[in-house]
Amino acid sequence: MATMKFTGIDEYVKQLNRLTDRSAECVGRAVYQGAGVIADEVKARIENLPVNNNAHGAVGSTIRGVTQAQKRGLIEGFGITKIRSDGTFLNVKLGFAGYNDVKTKKYPQGQPNSIIARSVESGTSFRQKTPFIAPAVKAKKSECEQIMKKTLDDEIRKLL
Repeated sequence: MATMKFTGIDEYVKQLNRLTDRSAECVGRAVYQGAGVIADEVKARIENLPVNNNAHGAVGSTIRGVTQAQKRGLIEGFGITKIRSDGTFLNVKLGFAGYNDVKTKKYPQGQPNSIIARSVESGTSFRQKTPFIAPAVKAKKSECEQIMKKTLDDEIRKLL
């Protein structure tokens, strides 16, 4: 009868167990690194949005761009959420929070940054469509995936 002898298998099993115990932490770092690549590109594209401080939108008269205050609100309100687990996946979201400094009758505390972002990205009856989020994601998708892969590989190497 043939006999096989393995040496060091106990140490290998310990390493695999350590990797299993810390896998969510490793994946979380990779997800944040990838989200950071996309977030940087979105911020750069917000910076490049056209500024139009003189025009006021009205149905039938479209404006292009945002006011300086709206742009500042988008930049300051943009961010990445904390990581969340839905049981199967670890997720982060990129989005807009808070209000800008443009106070109106409808928005006395300032316009919601999320509404301004959506109206610029998709357009409205009075605002010309100026996409900046979808093109940012498309432009950096491959780089994001590469950064996530590299980060995960590095994290695994640290644990093993």
